[in-house]
Amino acid sequence: MASSTTTTTPLILHNDSTPRRRLSLAKLLSGIPVAVLVIFALVTVIHNQSQHTSATGNIDFHGGDKPSSDTTFTEMVPEELKQVLIKLESNAGVEWERSAYHFQPDKNFISDPDGPMYHMGWYHLFYQYNPESAIWGNITWGHSISRDMINWFHLPFAMVPDHWYDIEGVMTGSATMLPDGQIIMLYTGNAYDLAQLQCLAYAVNSSDPLLLEWKKYEGNPILFPPPGVGYKDFRDPSTLWRGPDGDWRMIMGSKHNETIGCALVYRTSNFTHFELSEEPLHAVPHTGMWECVDLYPVSTTHTNGLDMMDNGPNVKYILKQSGDEDRHDWYAIGSFDPINDKWYPDDPENDVGIGLRYDYGKFYASKTFYDQHKGRRVLWGYVGETDPPKDDLLKGWANMLNIPRTIVLDTVTGTNLIQWPIDEVENLRSKKYDEFKDVELRPGSIIPLEIGSATQLDIMATFEIDEKMLESTLEADVLFNCTTSEGSVGRGVLGPFGIVVLADAKRSEQLPVYFYIAKNTDGSSKTYFCADESRSSMDKSVGKWVYGDSVPVLEGEKHNMRLLVDHSIVEGFAQGGRTVVTSRVYPTKAIYGAAKLFLFNNATGISVKASLKIWKMAEAQLDPFPLSGWSS
Repeated sequence: MASSTTTTTPLILHNDSTPRRRLSLAKLLSGIPVAVLVIFALVTVIHNQSQHTSATGNIDFHGGDKPSSDTTFTEMVPEELKQVLIKLESNAGVEWERSAYHFQPDKNFISDPDGPMYHMGWYHLFYQYNPESAIWGNITWGHSISRDMINWFHLPFAMVPDHWYDIEGVMTGSATMLPDGQIIMLYTGNAYDLAQLQCLAYAVNSSDPLLLEWKKYEGNPILFPPPGVGYKDFRDPSTLWRGPDGDWRMIMGSKHNETIGCALVYRTSNFTHFELSEEPLHAVPHTGMWECVDLYPVSTTHTNGLDMMDNGPNVKYILKQSGDEDRHDWYAIGSFDPINDKWYPDDPENDVGIGLRYDYGKFYASKTFYDQHKGRRVLWGYVGETDPPKDDLLKGWANMLNIPRTIVLDTVTGTNLIQWPIDEVENLRSKKYDEFKDVELRPGSIIPLEIGSATQLDIMATFEIDEKMLESTLEADVLFNCTTSEGSVGRGVLGPFGIVVLADAKRSEQLPVYFYIAKNTDGSSKTYFCADESRSSMDKSVGKWVYGDSVPVLEGEKHNMRLLVDHSIVEGFAQGGRTVVTSRVYPTKAIYGAAKLFLFNNATGISVKASLKIWKMAEAQLDPFPLSGWSS
């Protein structure tokens, strides 16, 4: 049993070893301590000074050449070298923020995932990309392939903005694999005036496993904004599916009367001419513009994924939209009428845009696809930056994608989805791990966990509540809410308790991820899962929020969480993935070997026992595909 003042070592040690990481030359150079660069610069200056001395004779140390006692080193350095040192120090500091096992290109801006699919042994991912800068603009479709959705090869761009109808950007789109094997893409093109036009492209050779060549349809655009829809309020076509009448359907994000978000339905028989349905699939007042709409089935009895063709009595349908005004991804569970192309929520109070979210942190513009290879539905989204754009320009890149997640209906509650990192990410785990069992966390305790490097981790943790203390508490924080609370420093009777990641030794920087229990006078309780960024960085220019929401904890269940820690991103999954919170953080002290891990219990009236398994995570492969005569 560990006390709150004792440094804790693993109770069960599994010969922890830090996994090897693949380092590119750029990353290797950026990892050299700034001090070494400064020393090198100093040696250079001294060498130059000595060369000058040998050329001109002895320096008169009683004249103006001798530096005074309060002269700093930088005052001795030529201005050009001084600027080099400043740039080296800045780049070395921000290079730490790059992820090791999340998907991101080597440089520049990335955002929405597009057209994910499995084809001839390869997973294909297309994504919005700016090849010229680390900020939004010149949106092109990047293209990468993988055997496992973790390790990737980059391919040449799939589509670039080179026609009048997409000259301002090849925007979000979706892939459809037709019965004859042909693969098509529907996407939104931004025209010169930023009008949003729907376009068609297709794989030149669908029998090519790499799908290297894509051709835009000569008759583009195939759809213009319909009457009554703003020319900038018409975007993001979904994957097509075939209806019972044999025609194909797709949905589009839009809004009408300025505030009513909706999903429009289009039908087609030939993929070049579409007919708009008289009524939208669904609309919700006061939700604003819907982007990146998605509709897909989930089983009410099994945990396997479903294709859109899989309908029946044990199926519910998820409708999802990305809210352009609040930048959140909302979903609702309901029923779909395939004859009339209408969707109805099970719970109108939790309708799309006013109820449940995929992720209560930093996560947006998501898209699912059915992985026929493994019979699962997989979710991708992009995780944006919360630092100033000038910082993104300095580091030369911005944004990344989440670890892909399987997504199913929670067949126990029936009222929420379950998201979980795909199994393949576990191949990056170190073979040996640290394990801590039954670590007692008394009220007000903070316990360090000595595991070595703590910047690339996969953490599985359970927390066992003292049931007698819980039952004896009559009422506690009935009105609690993660986002309006004081964060992890706000002490309640039954919370917060959890894990502190990416902290320095003194916790001047830290990211607590935790549970908080609120209890009503009728004896019922409600658990919240939160992440507190308020002290995650000493940098005052970056955004910091307290994220989170409630999570169902059923009778007999222990509180549990899984955390994927990867430098500047932390993905948190509570109760097996019922609630998910993703954070972006920018430590200045808690980096590399200085990053530490803690357990804590800041509650005033409850004790908790924590058990954890902690794996170090290796770096994923992100390399150009070895094509003859091409490099990224």
